[in-house]
Amino acid sequence: MPPPRVNKKPKNESTPNDNTGTLDDPLKFLDQDYQELKKSCITNQKRFVDDKFPPESSSIDPKNKLKLDLDQIEWLRPSKIVSDPQIIVQGVSRFDYSQGSYLGNCWFLASVGALTFQKDIMDQVMPADQSFGKDYAGIFHFRFWRFGKWIDVVIDDKLPTIDGKLVFVLSKTSNEFWPALLEKAYAKVCGSYADMDAGRVSEALLDFTGGVHVCLELEKPAIDLWNLMDRAAKTKALMACGSHQGETSENVLPNGIVQGHAYTVTGVFKVTCQEKPVRLVRVLNPWGRGEWNGAWSDKSSLWNKVSEKEQTKCRSLANDGEFWMSMEDFTKNFEDTDICCLRPDFLDSSSKCIWTTTHYNGIWESGTTAGGCINNKGSSYINMKDEKFSTKLFYRRHSVEDSGNFINTRHVMKFFKLEPGEYLIVPSTFHPNECANFMLSIFAKTESHRRKKKPAMTYV
Repeated sequence: MPPPRVNKKPKNESTPNDNTGTLDDPLKFLDQDYQELKKSCITNQKRFVDDKFPPESSSIDPKNKLKLDLDQIEWLRPSKIVSDPQIIVQGVSRFDYSQGSYLGNCWFLASVGALTFQKDIMDQVMPADQSFGKDYAGIFHFRFWRFGKWIDVVIDDKLPTIDGKLVFVLSKTSNEFWPALLEKAYAKVCGSYADMDAGRVSEALLDFTGGVHVCLELEKPAIDLWNLMDRAAKTKALMACGSHQGETSENVLPNGIVQGHAYTVTGVFKVTCQEKPVRLVRVLNPWGRGEWNGAWSDKSSLWNKVSEKEQTKCRSLANDGEFWMSMEDFTKNFEDTDICCLRPDFLDSSSKCIWTTTHYNGIWESGTTAGGCINNKGSSYINMKDEKFSTKLFYRRHSVEDSGNFINTRHVMKFFKLEPGEYLIVPSTFHPNECANFMLSIFAKTESHRRKKKPAMTYV
């Protein structure tokens, strides 16, 4: 998913002083009002057709990126696909769907798998006031958090099919359509279905929660990762992980792990094997099939060495894409793990720790506040509106921390352990005169204050 467009105000982005954009009063994406549009359809006895995301090739793949024969596509409403369409059948589950063959959006579906565990968050994303029953008008809506604001996204229920079957995400229960409708709403926000082909798990996790995201490298974890993940699970965090890239895309290794692939982390558990504790992580492949076949996999003999109670609680022989593995194998076979939670309290082992959160809205404007990174000595100081900070500050002082290499992403999160003192945080783009709104969020164990006295610098 692309970051906000340079030199233009991002579409549907609000001004910093706009008080709308809350869950109770979300922004209307592309100025479409769900209630008004639905009422109009019912009054006129018509089913909604979305002119802002029309059932046409332009909504699927305007640049022919997917190499899909678009002439084969037929847009059908669920009632034309099955006789008894439902949004949800017997509750929402991570096993309700599997990734389609035409779109590389495992990052999105891995995030959806994590979302299904948290009903309160799921209800925020997919409001319950809609169905194929009473007052059905072919219109649905979903809510996502984008750039500091909640938005309400309207779609019609015409879905792309080939020979009467869904083209992209597939429902394992033929008449259940929440996965396909959610995917369509997210595709609309991205611009097209093709714009969901390859992306970052962190972006979807944030769009579902508006929470705090942490990405942890697994090669040499500097913390007790399993305990951190255990605390995160207990605080209703959404978790996912990514495997190492291979020479070819989505190559399946002999051990069953797919290279360059996003997975959902669906649980952490500790079992006792021959009187020794073993820390396990449960992982889900969004393909809905294809599993790890090493130690603690479904058919591993190690399960015979744990109690029947633990076997009953954990073990499953179904080829559903979900499997257990030891923490050691998890860190070897996956490159990183993403954790997204409403609050960062899970980061501390002490239950008494309370984090404070502060948000600042800003803007990079060409010639006034868009100075670029610190490499641009002659202009980087103008990233700060206060002209009390001059180029001398940048020549005389060094950054105590930074956010790492600049990357083309809309979200950067970094945690620092700093000595008590006063710090100047300088948000910047890499090049000067790149214009966009931005939001700086600060999470701290103690209250932070903005000061203007001989600050140290840290770049983000």
